[in-house]
Parts: sequence; structure tokens; C-alpha cells
Amino acid sequence: MINRKQIALAAGLALASQSGLAAVSDAEFQALKDQVTALTKALNDMEKQRATEQAAPAAAPAQAGAVAAVPAAAPAAKPASSWAEKVTVSGDLRGRYENIDNEGSSAERNRERIRARAGITAKPQDGLEVGFGLSTAQDGDPVSSNQTIGNGGSRKDIYLDLAYFNWTAVEGLNVLGGKFRNNVVRPGKHGLMWDGDLNPEGLGLNWVSGPFFANVLGTWVESDSNASETFGLGGQAGVQLPLGDAAKLTAGAGYFNIPTKGKGALYNADDPDFFGNSTDANNNYLYDYQEIEGFAELAFKLLGQPATLFVDYVKNSDADAFDTGWALGAQLGAAKNKGTWEASWTYQDLEADAVFALWTDSDFGGGGTDTKGHVLRGAYALSDKTNVAFSYFINEIGGNAGDEVDYDRLQLDLNFKY
Repeated sequence: MINRKQIALAAGLALASQSGLAAVSDAEFQALKDQVTALTKALNDMEKQRATEQAAPAAAPAQAGAVAAVPAAAPAAKPASSWAEKVTVSGDLRGRYENIDNEGSSAERNRERIRARAGITAKPQDGLEVGFGLSTAQDGDPVSSNQTIGNGGSRKDIYLDLAYFNWTAVEGLNVLGGKFRNNVVRPGKHGLMWDGDLNPEGLGLNWVSGPFFANVLGTWVESDSNASETFGLGGQAGVQLPLGDAAKLTAGAGYFNIPTKGKGALYNADDPDFFGNSTDANNNYLYDYQEIEGFAELAFKLLGQPATLFVDYVKNSDADAFDTGWALGAQLGAAKNKGTWEASWTYQDLEADAVFALWTDSDFGGGGTDTKGHVLRGAYALSDKTNVAFSYFINEIGGNAGDEVDYDRLQLDLNFKY
């Protein structure tokens, strides 16, 4: 095989031939010789390098089944988190038919209602959540997001429902501020002291360490010093204990103080309503609400279904009479995924001055205190995000005031979540 060196020599001989000499001048011929010399030197260097590579020991043959090593690629730069990873949008819509049969009224009441809520949750950094939410409500009611349909098809009011931060200060300790979802334990999710729609306005703390927990809530009833400035403060402490593989007991005690004595109505002062709490001759609150609470909830499995039993007890240490309230209940099943169901029963007896009546369950007995009776509930999930439900209240109201009447209330709901 003719190599590159031979090619260069042949080129040189051709240049040195007579025909070549006749065709070029002496200067041109010398330039060509110099180019051939440089080319020859370059080819010699290439041959030396090739010989050196051939003399190097050959790489060991790969073993059978071995995979050739591939140089690891440099790790790709982690892309900045998109807004979709930081922000969550959620909400729900409920349509409701309601029938109220109040013995103290001349006729039954039937109405159609809607509730719509939407919220945005953002996590701008690790350990910090910021939320904002809007909701329907009737006249800004603090304990109900329902809006009655009608009034000629009028537009319905939308209110600020949530505006909060939730900061993980250290592991196991969260600080909340603004208008946030109630951070205290509500046994059985029942509204003996706190309606489920109440979103407090102030500051909260949640602490968890192993089985122990503590919750602190400080909330403004009225923050304006030109009005009846009122700040409620209290907390709970308790324990969550696993009982075997499928049961858990939550138990605890709490204290909450709302200094209302001598103050006028703290909601809708133009049309004052104390919702069953006692008032003095000047139509001011007769007592403070120094509420001492004890509660327990047992979650377990029954017939292959999740089940819950709960009891909740409260006493107002500042009241002279009608100072006690309690509730107990049971639930079987959970209407969360398509085809699942739930059923529950609750009994409550809440005396007139046991709790601050504005914030208790707004449906039981029409809302407020001086109520007792049963609640039956059920629900069935049509899909993972849709269910149908009913609630039936069989109550008596006004017994402490000496004018007890029957109060029945039926609610039929269609719920959507997103």
C-alpha cells in the first residue's frame, strides 16, 4: 500500500522533471520545493505519532455481559419552580333545598340556597404558605356562607373569606395570622363552640411533638377602639394516641375567654341580636364567656368502614346559671371516593350562656344557644368530587327562656369540589 510519504516523494519527483523545469522559473521552482519539504516533514511527524499509538498496550477486552462505561453527563441545572408548582386553586359549590318548621312561626319556610367558595394558596418559599379566599354569604354572616336565591334574580354578594399566612417557625410549630381557617380541634367536626364556617381574625399557634399537641387562638371580635373593642384568647392541649393498628384516640382540654360583659351586640349592631345569650337592662351582654372545655374523639374501623365516636363538654365559669353545654355523636363511613357513603347522628344540649352564641353552629336550632336535640346526616359520593347529602335537625329551642318550642330543619345538598 502506498503511504503518504511515498505520495509526497512522487510529487517532488514530478516537480523536478524536465517538463516541470521548463514550465516554471527558478523562483517558482524553489517555492514549490519548500512546500514539498514542509509537506514531507508534516507527513513524517504523522507517521511517528501513528507508530507511537500502535506501540501502546491494547485496552483489556470487555468481559461478557459488561456494559461500556459512558462518561456521566454533567447534572442539568435545576429549573426554577414555575408558578404552577407554587400556587394552588381550589374551591367548592353547593346547591341546597331547605325546609324549616319552627313551632314559634305561623308557617313553614322553604327556600333555595347556594354556597360558592374559591381560594388561592401560594407557597413562595419553604415553610411558608399564603392564602386568599372569597365566598358567598348573607349580609356578611360570620358563621354561614349560604346565600338565598331570588330577589328578582339579583346579583349576589361576594366577601373576603380568607387572607392569611401559615409559617412553620420551627419543626412542629406553625404560626398563623390574618383571617384563617379555625386552628382548634372541633370534635366530630361539630359546632358546639365553633361553627365550621367561622374563620377567626387574629393570630394562631399550632404545636405538635410526638403524640402531644397544643393550639392557641387569639381572635378579634371587634378591633376598633371607637367601637366595643373585644379580643378573645384561649387554647387547647391534648394527646393523640394510637390504639392498635386501626384506631386512634384524641383527647384534650381547653380554655377560651371572650370579655363581652357590659358590651352591646358585636355583630350587626344596627339590628342587635345576642342569639340566646343573656343581656342586662341596657341590652348589653350580662356575662363574659370564660369557656372551659373537655373533649375526646375515637377513630376506628367498623364493618370495614371508618367510624368515629366523640364527646364535647363546655362550661362558662362566669355565668350564674344556664352555663353548660355538651354534645356526643357517632359517624360510620366517609363519602369521599366514588361509591362511598357516610351516616351520622349527634345529640346536643347547649344552655343559654354556655358559649358565645354568635360563633356556635348556625343551623342547629336556627343558630345560637338555648337549644337541644338531635341531628341526622347522610351522604353518598357520586364521584370523587361530587356528592349528595342530607341533614335533618330535630331540635327544641327557648327552654331556658321559658318558652320552649319545636324546631325541625331539613337540608338537601348537592356538593361539587375542585
